[in-house]
Amino acid sequence: MAGTNYYDVLGVKKAASEKEIKQAYRRLARKYHPDVNAGDKSAEAKFKEINGAYEILSDKDKRPKYDKYGDKWQYADQFEQAGRQSQYRDFAPGGGASYRFTGGDIGGLDSIFEELFGGARTRTFHRRAQPRHGQDLESPIEVTLEEAYSGTSRTIRLQVEEPCTACKGSGVIQNLPCSACRGAGVTLKIKRLEVKIPAGVHTGSRVRIAGKGQPSYSGGNSGDLYLKITVKSHSTFERHGDNLQVTVPVSLATAVLGGEVQVPTPKGKLALKIPTETQNGRVFRLSGQGMPHLGKSTRGDLLAKINVVLPTKLSDKEKELFRQLSEIRPA
Repeated sequence: MAGTNYYDVLGVKKAASEKEIKQAYRRLARKYHPDVNAGDKSAEAKFKEINGAYEILSDKDKRPKYDKYGDKWQYADQFEQAGRQSQYRDFAPGGGASYRFTGGDIGGLDSIFEELFGGARTRTFHRRAQPRHGQDLESPIEVTLEEAYSGTSRTIRLQVEEPCTACKGSGVIQNLPCSACRGAGVTLKIKRLEVKIPAGVHTGSRVRIAGKGQPSYSGGNSGDLYLKITVKSHSTFERHGDNLQVTVPVSLATAVLGGEVQVPTPKGKLALKIPTETQNGRVFRLSGQGMPHLGKSTRGDLLAKINVVLPTKLSDKEKELFRQLSEIRPA
């Protein structure tokens, strides 16, 4: 029954309901049943054809596959898995990229086609497929805070598709799924690619590498590659957007009397002047010492949070001085 339109066999339209299909089958089965047409080989063959059509169109799983792939519906799962439906739409009766007209379909236009094509009653017209953009790819990348601060590069391995040489990318050989690529029309290849990661990326950033995704199979542009960034946490700095925060230990004497401390930054240390009587937890803002703004030349700020460290293992003399201080400045 290859190439047979099951809807035509039962004499129903493609949009026919389950009830209409069952009624048509019963009517035809009674007409062509072997018990009614004993010895009639043509009636027997017709009865088998009717049963075959009804078996497909009455099945809720098989019918949608037949509507897409016609007499190649048995290979629907392979086609779907390969994601290449568009290459097989020609198999579906009257659907997809092919348009099939019969005398019953075109009505008054039938005489026009007879004049143009010498009386031919059936024609198939193919719509030329438009070039389609290749599939985009995504690759996860993990970087350190220092790498996100300065920008970096990575060599990554990508699994890309290439047209199958056995079927030349069609996915079929002699109207059957290609065994070399399982009907996908493509084979997989591992490709190494060096990519640059700009300064200022943060967790959740998607860096676009144009034209490095899957190639197009219809003459279109290749897809893009997107790097999905994750920035590792840091033992010294906390990141808040493009600002960084760091805790700076300050001695009690420096906090009380004032002085200078060293503040760590991603590119080295900076001197910070501490005014007298600086309270524990005070935050100093160092403008432009934070993370770069992605795609810009400006930077966030560095927030230095003061942590006053109380002295330990005091000598007797130091304890005496604190007792004197407590008498001078009682709580």
